[in-house]
Amino acid sequence: MAKIPTAAVAASGLVGGYTAARVTRRRELGGVVLAAAGAWCAREWARAAGPATAAGLLTVYVAGFGGSHPLAKKIGSWPAVLTVTAVSAAASYAVADRRA
Repeated sequence: MAKIPTAAVAASGLVGGYTAARVTRRRELGGVVLAAAGAWCAREWARAAGPATAAGLLTVYVAGFGGSHPLAKKIGSWPAVLTVTAVSAAASYAVADRRA
């Protein structure tokens, strides 16, 4: 079975969480999507690069979610989500996916 890149799942969690919250108008549903993807990624990051690296990447992921809110006030919602998604996915690829 092909390995799913954590960068793709992290990106899906951020974009999917935002989309789910926006479409359903239920912020908690977006949080569920974000948390599920983050938990899966954290497990895979720990397997691929160790728990310290997983903690660092999870921090980038969660900080991206939090940082997208003030960033959205400056550049708009979708540009903010896509910006933090790109940062999180790039970090995930560079630190964990490239090793596998």
